[in-house]
Amino acid sequence: MVRATSILLRRSPLPFDASPGDLADSRSTDEAYQEYILPLVSRTFALTIPELPVPLRSAVTTAYLLCRIADSIEDEPKITSRAKFRLLERFAGSVCGQVEPRALVQEIAPLLSEHTLPAERDLVSNLDRIIRLTESLSPRQRRPIERCLRIMCQGMYHYQENASLSGLERMQDLDSYCYVVAGCVGEMLTELFGAQCAEFALKQSAVLALAASFGQGLQMTNILKDIWEDRGRGACWLPREIFGRYRLDVEQLPSSHDSAAFAAGLRELVGIAHAHLRNALSFTLAVPAEEAGIRRFCLLAIGMALLTLRKIHHNPGFTGGAQVKIARTAVFTTKVLTDVAVESDWMLHLLFEQAAHGLPLQRISILPEPVLHQAPLSDRSDLW
Repeated sequence: MVRATSILLRRSPLPFDASPGDLADSRSTDEAYQEYILPLVSRTFALTIPELPVPLRSAVTTAYLLCRIADSIEDEPKITSRAKFRLLERFAGSVCGQVEPRALVQEIAPLLSEHTLPAERDLVSNLDRIIRLTESLSPRQRRPIERCLRIMCQGMYHYQENASLSGLERMQDLDSYCYVVAGCVGEMLTELFGAQCAEFALKQSAVLALAASFGQGLQMTNILKDIWEDRGRGACWLPREIFGRYRLDVEQLPSSHDSAAFAAGLRELVGIAHAHLRNALSFTLAVPAEEAGIRRFCLLAIGMALLTLRKIHHNPGFTGGAQVKIARTAVFTTKVLTDVAVESDWMLHLLFEQAAHGLPLQRISILPEPVLHQAPLSDRSDLW
């Protein structure tokens, strides 16, 4: 959810008009701000979230923006590693009601440089609005959001602190990274969907592993698309274990990016991401057909990820994310087909197979309890 499918708009946000004459109360102002900022920080989620029923739509928007704030703090190159740890800790605390949000704004906002997009700086400057909206949610909605932010803030710091151009050691390390930045989001969405739909709530425990796999499929797609942008900022999430089988050292990149060895390693990772997206489809079909909005929210993300994987697979020598970005017409077609087939499981299976045609497929196992998942989440001291 953080980077899995977001496409940021690189332009300055228009001023937000929150004058009392336009909006009756602070809650309305906060809701208006949330609606205003979402398309400025993610065109993709601005497309998918409106498919959700109310009040689920508001809860998911709030959750996404909180994740986006955490990601903005972590991505800011001018903030030292130790300072990021402290700020992420305080941000998670503010979401849980333990740190005063406005004081945190005054602490973080001056630290953000021009490297952070204008819309993201605006969002951070208004994080107190998003936290107030979190506080207005029901306890059943707040709990999974708070849990997700705790895991994410801890996990992002751990992996970013150890990020380098040498990549990750094992595929299991990539699995764990994907869990803390996206798999836990899938689990959060599962609980939010269960709060909305009683029939789906009965299946929650059975589909949690699929939910985490859903998040990993989206995150791996994003990682593969952004290989070269990540390297430009000194990070590589490719597992050495995979590329070592083809006698390629990821530290040799980008000089070896057009080699047969790199293409073979990339093909294997595309196959793993493809397998996770198949789990994502199984997760989505566990949602009752009558909950068409929830299904559309999931299906649009799956469809766009599959199309991106196809572009990566057919162009393994790409040198930038823009070269494997899907066209707006493809997004539109995905939306139209999803609308037509949303209530039919067999049609959705058919559409998936057509979109995935020609993609490699790897056998995967879903680990039920990633290391960072095992911490007692009710005890904040165990997380920090």
